[in-house]
Amino acid sequence: MPVSARLDRAYREDAIAHLEDTEIDVLVVGGGIVGAGAALDAAARGLNVTLVEARDWAAGTSSRSSKLIHGGLRYLEQLDFALVREALKERGLLLNTIAPHLVHPVSFLFPLQHRIWERAYIGAGVALYDTLGGARAVPMHKHLSRTGALELAPALKDDAMTGAIRYYDAQVDDARYVMMLARTAAKHGATVLTRTRVTGLLREGKRVIGATVMDLETGREHNVRARSVISATGVWTDEMNKMTGVDFPFHVRMSKGVHIMVPRERLDMSTGIIMRTEKSVLFVIPWEQHWIIGTTDTDWSLDKNHPSATRADVRYILDHVNTLLKEPLTQDDIVGTYAGLRPLLSGASSDTSKLSREHAVAEPVPGLFVIAGGKYTTYRVMAADVVNAAVAGLGSGVAPSVTEHLPLLGAAGYQEMLDDIPGVANDSGLPVERVEHLLRRYGSTANDLFELIARDPELRQPIPGAPDYIAAEAVYSATHEGALHLDDILTRRTRISIEVSDRGLEAAAAIGKLVAPYVGWDADRTDAEINRYYDRVHAELAANAAGDDEAANAARLVAVG
Repeated sequence: MPVSARLDRAYREDAIAHLEDTEIDVLVVGGGIVGAGAALDAAARGLNVTLVEARDWAAGTSSRSSKLIHGGLRYLEQLDFALVREALKERGLLLNTIAPHLVHPVSFLFPLQHRIWERAYIGAGVALYDTLGGARAVPMHKHLSRTGALELAPALKDDAMTGAIRYYDAQVDDARYVMMLARTAAKHGATVLTRTRVTGLLREGKRVIGATVMDLETGREHNVRARSVISATGVWTDEMNKMTGVDFPFHVRMSKGVHIMVPRERLDMSTGIIMRTEKSVLFVIPWEQHWIIGTTDTDWSLDKNHPSATRADVRYILDHVNTLLKEPLTQDDIVGTYAGLRPLLSGASSDTSKLSREHAVAEPVPGLFVIAGGKYTTYRVMAADVVNAAVAGLGSGVAPSVTEHLPLLGAAGYQEMLDDIPGVANDSGLPVERVEHLLRRYGSTANDLFELIARDPELRQPIPGAPDYIAAEAVYSATHEGALHLDDILTRRTRISIEVSDRGLEAAAAIGKLVAPYVGWDADRTDAEINRYYDRVHAELAANAAGDDEAANAARLVAVG
């Protein structure tokens, strides 16, 4: 199997063809943040690794988060200092070493409602937050008067606060980060495959010695033999439990979190906002030309693949954020919504907001290692923990984890390009603003896009219906980033599906025809991809109009994918 970070059709065909060639060291099941992290961790130790994902990279929880890399400020109130310290350390590593091209600082205002005690109480917590993580990765917090806060956020009501505290965390495009993790794992020798579903476990006595994997693009099954199997399947963990036929030491409960997107110009602010709700916290997060506002925290027991935002979810978010705003947001301001499921380790509490965000590793049957729970921010620690468990029986020659010091694809050379944006823009023939956009999404791999454009200057043109993106980005999704379907491009390689008011319907037709020659789609296949995306969008809009989870779930399941 050739080592390559270019996940094109040839890579996939070659990888599938060699799945049964030999016994590998580690088979990782699940292509979310933890599974991709585990594949990189194991590959970087020199192990022979295969990663299989039933849908697309980050298609589940890992593309539907608040897109924050944070320590969990609210966990300080729960006195979970160890979790916060660990997460803040990871935040620093991501910002400074591992992925400075993908993870960026973001500021938040915490409006204060009471004059004296709250400032002292919250201020002490934020001061601790600034110091727990060790070396500073972001600016220190700052106390602001009401006047100072309103200068940063004129959109807020004058009487919505007595003052505020400004602090910093970090943000990431969660889906792109997972895809870059997978590509980095491939660069280090891992075989990484999407649209490959585990349909059963291979056994030798009681021991798991691999899995049967179906290529969902062809329907063919392959027996992949492995010395250890890692399940990093998030909210699908209990499905893996059933394959073992034994009781697990833990189970996963699902909590639905909903976010809405509104245009950036709709709120006159130069900072994000964090506010308390009766159940959790609500964020207003700057996101390119938009604001992400969320989230909710409600129990979910329906379809895992396609959780949907209901009218009630959106109303909850609008009602809470509008308590702070001079000009209330309405349904008409919303250009997109998305819903994700948090995989929470089950506990005695019936309130999902109080269940554990920490992770657990178990070996329910010999040879199978399961990891569940945790936070996006601490994925690297989770990955190292489960790989440590999985390789414990492989002998003393296995190296320790090295991912703390391992930059992701696109990090090397990124800072030099960032320091010379005018020069990069001149060389590429693109406007400075476009180059800035590309560097924040691709890092130094933006050079690949510049090469595409040099060969075909038409690829510098904006995508019809999604002018924040250029044609080269859609093509690159298919030629380098492993996108196999139109939905992969519109929903996860880009965020067109939630960033434009028509949910990407106009862009879908343009992108389908644009990428067809690069991926070998004929006219019928191209039309099928476009129609499938149309069906998905209409089903999601119908779900958004539903009044409760059951009705939304039924409406969404009308469409495939």
